[in-house]
Amino acid sequence: MKFLAKIFLIAALALCFTISAAQSQVPSGRDVVKPEVYVSLDPAARGSSFQLAVVMKIRPGFHVNAREKSEDYLIATDLKSELPAGFQAGEVSYPKGKLEKFAFSKIPLNVYQDTVTLKLPLTALANAPLGEQHIALKLRYQACSSEICLPPVTLPLEVVINIGASSKSAHTEIFGK
Repeated sequence: MKFLAKIFLIAALALCFTISAAQSQVPSGRDVVKPEVYVSLDPAARGSSFQLAVVMKIRPGFHVNAREKSEDYLIATDLKSELPAGFQAGEVSYPKGKLEKFAFSKIPLNVYQDTVTLKLPLTALANAPLGEQHIALKLRYQACSSEICLPPVTLPLEVVINIGASSKSAHTEIFGK
């Protein structure tokens, strides 16, 4: 009888370790997308218009829902800004997604994969304070694979903008010339 109890205990422990290992392989939505923020001017002069870019690097095997979602129940990618005094923002420019068919959906879904860039036009007003200015951003998305959707994530991001006497282009690889 003790022999059977030991075998049962060993089997139960093995099952617990297997379940624990499987759960630890499911990433967090925060780990699936790596966002980086760039500014098109550094420094930016008072009265100048420039852009912020949030470059989302999405882990292979995953996607996030595009801004224009295919179904009402999907959570669209969203970027919000909290501007300090002296700045004005335009509308965020979201790229077009790509329609992809997944086994869990009857229709193709509009998604972002690989690397996607969101752009936010900004203007430093004539009264913008000189020096380093901090702009808070909130990036919201839901990452999914072909098997699972992770809980939605809202990531706080921050970018520092230098306001000076003149402007100089920066990150032309993202913004062009």
